[in-house]
Amino acid sequence: MADIDPEIRVPASSDAGPPGSARSRGISWPDLMKTDARPVPAFLATESYQYRGSDPLPATRYTSADFAALENAHMWPNVWQFAARDEDMPEAGDYIVYENAGRSYLVSRQDDGSVRAYHNVCLHRGRKLRTEDGSADQFTCPFHGFSWKKDGSLDNIPCRWDFSHLKDENMALPEAEVGRWGGYIFIRENTGGPSLEAFLAPLPEHFKRWRHEECTTAVWVAKVVPANWKVTMEAFMEAWHTVVTHPQLLPFTGDENSAYWTWGDNVNVNLVPFGIVSPHIDPAGKPEQWIVDEFIKFNGRSADSYEEGANAFAVTVPDGITARHALGAAMRENYTKSFGHDHSDATDAELLDGLVYNVFPNFAPWGGFMPNIVYRWRPWGDVDHCLMEVRVLTRVAPGQPIPHGVPMKLLGDDQPWTDAAELSVLGSVFEQDMSNLPFVQQGLKVSKTGVVNLGDYQEIRIRQFHQTLDKYLAGKG
Repeated sequence: MADIDPEIRVPASSDAGPPGSARSRGISWPDLMKTDARPVPAFLATESYQYRGSDPLPATRYTSADFAALENAHMWPNVWQFAARDEDMPEAGDYIVYENAGRSYLVSRQDDGSVRAYHNVCLHRGRKLRTEDGSADQFTCPFHGFSWKKDGSLDNIPCRWDFSHLKDENMALPEAEVGRWGGYIFIRENTGGPSLEAFLAPLPEHFKRWRHEECTTAVWVAKVVPANWKVTMEAFMEAWHTVVTHPQLLPFTGDENSAYWTWGDNVNVNLVPFGIVSPHIDPAGKPEQWIVDEFIKFNGRSADSYEEGANAFAVTVPDGITARHALGAAMRENYTKSFGHDHSDATDAELLDGLVYNVFPNFAPWGGFMPNIVYRWRPWGDVDHCLMEVRVLTRVAPGQPIPHGVPMKLLGDDQPWTDAAELSVLGSVFEQDMSNLPFVQQGLKVSKTGVVNLGDYQEIRIRQFHQTLDKYLAGKG
């Protein structure tokens, strides 16, 4: 490992200029895209940044139960929420239980392949109809036996003679709106508002190249984190904490060279380049092979990391070739061999880099052709806890059926992320993040100033999130 000093950094390009215009003097993301071994899609090469002010955020947004209640009342019921993937419930009758912000839903696969979602509450005495995922053609309440068909219509009322006042047509399970894109299933409690396609835009257009609908869930690990869901989510919305929190990544991570772009209210991205040395490391005497070796050791996202018994991923850098080009060429060949898809036009950026998208409020799918990481964060129990979920999607070979996804592994409170061996070296990266988050939550609760100060550029995604949240709290979402 190279010596790393947080103070060894390139100064900003300008101390004057308009707010939000300062950038690291290291190579910019758009300039890096000009060096790619393949033509880069325009959406990866064109900056989309908007200065959104520099005012601090109140710490109570993360610590107040009253603020969480406002989210539950005005935001969560009105947004599209990622509830499941198709491979979680592939067959007719399969259902999943999705719970968030005090609501419980049954998301059910119908005979024609469509998906419907119902409030998971018996209309007799209010018991939850199901507490675990499964498969069923009817949902029978374990309390008194009221039952509903999988299309949500009433099936049976025991002792019907005592319920002559209940009409079948009024007893269908209340439904939530369902939207589907790219193998993902979304629900929205309240009808109205933008369609799913409009809500996600421009993400579906970007992801056409990466075909998440051709993937399955190979890894799914979750853990309750003792921090607010926004505190936890925002730790994954910027790369510049790498220099202190993840120093082992700096030999191959352009943390300060990352791009931070937003579109509209709901979608943003952090584009993190790999295969280049961080500006926090003196590059003198560091050969390109060293960058590659460090990448293979600590990156943990090559296809081999998620294949049972796969051979070690090895790359030799020829003379005159950069680490990025050598890694891109090796992954282009490896992914084609592993997944059966032609990756000849895949760019270095799409094969190597962290293309970390976020969709308001809590859905974060990674772009690119690598095995794709997908994050989801949900409030859990109280304002001081959340459930963080990490999925890894892998490509299915052409012509092959998409297999059932793996079930979620829920780690116990005393289990570190490293107990999930299927995460490979990612588990240790998440543990480094967890070393901060509980203390962020504790610090915010006792902060003397009571505010959070954000960077104008590197934390623009966080500011966009809070401005969108404010619109929902004001009834304008």
